[in-house]
Amino acid sequence: MPKKRAKQKTTRKATQPPKLANSQARPAVKVRMYRQGLGDCFLITLPRKDGNPYFIMLDCGVILGTTDAGKVMKNVVNDIISTTQGHIDLLLATHEHWDHVSGFVQAKDLFGNGKLTVDKVWLAWTEDPNDALAQKLRAKHQALRMALASACARMRIDGSSDSTVDALLEFFGAAGQGSTADGMQFVKGLCEKDNLRFCRPSDDPVDLPGVGARLFVLGPPHDEKLIDKINPSKSHQETYGMAEMAESYMDILKPAITEPDLNAPFDPIQQIPLEAARQMPFFRARYWGEDADSVEEKDQSWRRIDGNWLDISSSLALQLDSATNNTSLVLAIELGSGEVLLFAADAQVGNWLSWQDLKWTVNGKEVTGPDLLERTVLYKTGHHGSHNATLREKGLELMKNLKIALIPVDHAMALKKRWDKMPLDAIEQALDAVTKGCVLRIDSDIPQTLSGAVTHDPSKKPYYEVNL
Repeated sequence: MPKKRAKQKTTRKATQPPKLANSQARPAVKVRMYRQGLGDCFLITLPRKDGNPYFIMLDCGVILGTTDAGKVMKNVVNDIISTTQGHIDLLLATHEHWDHVSGFVQAKDLFGNGKLTVDKVWLAWTEDPNDALAQKLRAKHQALRMALASACARMRIDGSSDSTVDALLEFFGAAGQGSTADGMQFVKGLCEKDNLRFCRPSDDPVDLPGVGARLFVLGPPHDEKLIDKINPSKSHQETYGMAEMAESYMDILKPAITEPDLNAPFDPIQQIPLEAARQMPFFRARYWGEDADSVEEKDQSWRRIDGNWLDISSSLALQLDSATNNTSLVLAIELGSGEVLLFAADAQVGNWLSWQDLKWTVNGKEVTGPDLLERTVLYKTGHHGSHNATLREKGLELMKNLKIALIPVDHAMALKKRWDKMPLDAIEQALDAVTKGCVLRIDSDIPQTLSGAVTHDPSKKPYYEVNL
């Protein structure tokens, strides 16, 4: 069990707040990270040339199981209304996970109707109903979710409920509280149809009129293989802390290796996973009674002894969770100075790798994915600091100008969900080294190195705001 992170204290000598190029020559750019719990919600303020702010809202959610979650998210949205005078220029919902979109369900009455209006909405191409690959992925993920939900129900009846599957399915909502699909559907209706955009990395970057900033979409890749690539390669470990994660996985696997299930009727080498059997014509006909003429022939349940052998569910649930993370909409905001703010949502290995091949032509010059990483000065750490959500050689090591890293994580809640390695120590240490101590977590005090650059109202505690 990892030690619980104590309130952050530092013995470093006080340093000046990180300064960005020409920071005194232009109005401040602000990045507000809300402290609602384990989840993402950001408000980005970009100055217009006429003095009025341009507001970008990124996600709005908190993990299922948060105390008074509805009240918490309404407080967040009310703060956004107060700050923006009830108007968002651009809203992005990065992907269909509860900890990123729950607020669109829990605080839906605060949107629209003159309370919080939205000009434009950007979603990933995976939400486009007219995209063939999006339709394929959606059907595959929906079928898997239904199968897992069914497996969970059967295991509860059996008294063998799998807490891992339960926790991962919580990312898609809960009965009586709405679902991620409800949240995404609500977001789509927050703007005029012509202002709803399904983003692809192949799209041209978007210049914000009168703002002096340019938006690049880095992910998700329009490639099923890359979306399915959720973990590092065996031959080349692209991420941090793999030895640490391997030790954690062995702790989980050890009981299964050393304590075989004496109740299982067959040796594992002779078993066919339930979901695989469902795809085989022989079993579909003789064990599920498909295409049978009579009710009696359809009922083939007497043949089956599968009630206690749904162990594959945990693996499938992890794959579904990670594949959904890999559909994350990733945004790079290029400021007028050339500096970049990177918001990676929960993008995992395949999403990151796809950025290496991205190229655009801007004002006659080539801009590439690695170039944007090299100019990144602020990084919203991927997936709350998880092991497969920040690449090493093709990620953080390219961010040679990184000044600040933000981690929206509540480690205490992560422990309750049995995610002991969130955030991963190796990732946090690497970020700390690159930024020279300028790592900001929502569940920790403001580090001394950032004391002059971060706004925080202790009486309200709804957010930390970085002033660039």
